[in-house]
Amino acid sequence: MSKSPSVLIIVENLTVPLDRRVWQEARTLREAGYTVSVICPRGGKYTASYEVLEGIHVFRHPLPFEADGALGYALEYSCALFWEFVLSVRAYFKVGFDVIQACNPPDLIFLVAGFWKHLFGKPFVFDHHDINPELFEVKFGR
Repeated sequence: MSKSPSVLIIVENLTVPLDRRVWQEARTLREAGYTVSVICPRGGKYTASYEVLEGIHVFRHPLPFEADGALGYALEYSCALFWEFVLSVRAYFKVGFDVIQACNPPDLIFLVAGFWKHLFGKPFVFDHHDINPELFEVKFGR
């Protein structure tokens, strides 16, 4: 019996299923026969560090604060990247994955995916959700 293909989706800016774009993508992949895992922050009523929702494995990490300013973003993204890497290892051993899909922002998730791509040959898909120059303008006012 052949194993179904599997995808690991990493998103940092909102938990699932509250992030509707990511949740719809995950559900569509699941409906197409993929095994799907998602790494995201905890948020709202979704505080479980691991659960299976509608057949989708969800791994959540703490995000101690929402950033404001350049230093705050550096700290927030560093914390998120640390947890995303830790949870990618957990997802690999618990569920497995054949490809990593990173949803921006931030564009830094390639650092986590690079480990898996270069050492284990896992393909990487960058899912561009938000236009960064405009996002920078909104966040920093210039």
